[in-house]
Amino acid sequence: RSLGGQEIHLLFPMNALPNETATELGAVDPGVENVAIAPVVVRNLATDNSGPRRRVEFLIPGAAITEQVTTHNIGSAMALLDSALGLVYQGEIYRIEGMTGEQFAGTTYLYRVTASY
Repeated sequence: RSLGGQEIHLLFPMNALPNETATELGAVDPGVENVAIAPVVVRNLATDNSGPRRRVEFLIPGAAITEQVTTHNIGSAMALLDSALGLVYQGEIYRIEGMTGEQFAGTTYLYRVTASY
């Protein structure tokens, strides 16, 4: 685990709603889709006293993100993370702050996702 055996979950809004009057009134919660991504390396980042309680950098393999981009039929990794409602790690929901990709020979092999709660 010290070198990255962690697992995170991305939360996506569900698209399908039942055909009922309650859904038209907004009285039904459509729910979320919970997508597990592993292996992930987790690094704690420094925070300001007035900032978030915890900031974390998640190092995610490019293949794991590419798989989810294909599964969700989304155009890019950035669009995938933009559509996520949040990220769950060790029972806490994090807000995704940003993402960068590390490339070699034109292929992204690693994504750095920063998040906070």
